[in-house]
Amino acid sequence: MERIYNFSAGPSMMPLAVLQRAASEMVNFNGCGQSVMEMSHRTDEFSRIINKTESLLRKLMGVPQNYHVLFLQGGAWTQFAMVPINLAAVERDSPFKKAVYIDTGIWADKAISEASKYVVARTPASSKGEKYTYIPCPPPAEPDDAYYYICLNNTIMGTRWTELPATGGVPLVADVSSCILSEPIDVNRFGLVFAGAQKNLGPAGCTIVVIKDGLCEGAPSWAPAMLNYSAHINEKSLFNTPPCYCIYMIGLMLEWLDEMGGVEAAYKINQEKAALLYNYIDESGFYRAPVRPKDRSLMNVRFSIQEEDAEKQKLLEKRFTKQAQAAGLANLAGHRLAGGLRASIYNAMPIEGVRALIEFMNHFKKDV
Repeated sequence: MERIYNFSAGPSMMPLAVLQRAASEMVNFNGCGQSVMEMSHRTDEFSRIINKTESLLRKLMGVPQNYHVLFLQGGAWTQFAMVPINLAAVERDSPFKKAVYIDTGIWADKAISEASKYVVARTPASSKGEKYTYIPCPPPAEPDDAYYYICLNNTIMGTRWTELPATGGVPLVADVSSCILSEPIDVNRFGLVFAGAQKNLGPAGCTIVVIKDGLCEGAPSWAPAMLNYSAHINEKSLFNTPPCYCIYMIGLMLEWLDEMGGVEAAYKINQEKAALLYNYIDESGFYRAPVRPKDRSLMNVRFSIQEEDAEKQKLLEKRFTKQAQAAGLANLAGHRLAGGLRASIYNAMPIEGVRALIEFMNHFKKDV
């Protein structure tokens, strides 16, 4: 079977060249007689792998030397707890500190729920009332806020921040899982960013954390060792057995991105892909994109079929995804909590894939 175009939000499509490189090195990596999958994380060979991966990430993201780079496990869910525990949690029986959370989608909402176990998570702005179809105007931070949290790109709801909030001296924290390396960001504007690998970086199993020096020393004594950033920093991401093979795959993905011209080159292509798809949707008279245009994600394009009868719409969209799958266009159903349709067009998705999707959408529209 030929390869399909995979529009999954994660685990997501990876470049064929990266997969072929990994396949060629699966049994015998770099002439060492073993696979990275069976390699001890304490060997010199793996040290070279993780160091090269970190170096490439620093180069492509522009990570300054006063920031630490960590390769952890547990996905964004674990970061929902690690962030408040390390940046704001207090010793037992002490009053909670407070932190700002801007509620822009389902993952932001889940982060708020988790953080509320450790801090006063105040939410001064939310777009929940309008089904998360826009990014609300964020109020400035207050001087006694421990940190200011945003989800930079909302995978499920298809929105993205185009202007960062004013936080003054309060550290800005961002979940960048579905937009990391898709467009340039100034790391200096943030105190901490984190990203699950399974969208734009590689296979599922690794979470990257970039944290400014000085923000990682505040975990209370009751914090579990595995949830203490300092423990991982002190051991250079080797506090426990890391996700070795995933780190190796991230390194291959970063090499591929570097060779194509880096983040600036990817951003240019991503803008072109998103413009093609959104323009078609807006002009089709058959499909509809619910997100306010200025806040539309470049990575996760939400759309639906325009039909007044809700049940008929669901049936049409189910038919759409089934026929698309048969045509080699996979995973176009919207998230179960949002419904509709969604095309995730991360860095690895070529523009030819977007054109193939548009061609299918046009045929489907004419056949209905």
